[in-house]
Amino acid sequence: QVQLVESGGGLVQTGGSLRLSCAASGTRFSDYSVAWFRQAPGKGREFVVMMNWNDYVARYAESAKGRFTIARNNAENTASLRMSSLKPEDTAVYYCAAYSTGRSDLPEAWHYWGQGTQVTVSS
Repeated sequence: QVQLVESGGGLVQTGGSLRLSCAASGTRFSDYSVAWFRQAPGKGREFVVMMNWNDYVARYAESAKGRFTIARNNAENTASLRMSSLKPEDTAVYYCAAYSTGRSDLPEAWHYWGQGTQVTVSS
C-alpha cells in the first residue's frame, strides 16, 4: 500500500513556472512506476507524464513535451513535476499516481492516487 500526497500547486501567471511534489509513504514505492495526471473543471482526468520504475524512462503527453519534466527520488520516496512556460490551459488539479497495470496513459490503469493539488495559470 502506498499513500501519496501532492504539494506545490498555486497561482502563476502565463509563462511562469511551478514545481509540484509528490511524497509517498508505505512500502515498495521504488518498485512502482509513477505518473502525473491532471483534471480541468468539467473534463476527464488527462495523462501528463509517467516514469518507469526500473529504467526511469519517461513518456510525456504532447501537451507536456518540452515544458514539463518528471523526476523521482526513490531514496526519499518522492516524485516531482517541474512545469515551465505555463499556459492558461494548464489550469487543472494535478494528481500523482503510482503502480500501473495496463495502458499507462489511462487513469484506470493506476492503483494509487494522491488527493491532488490545484494549479491555476492566469492570463
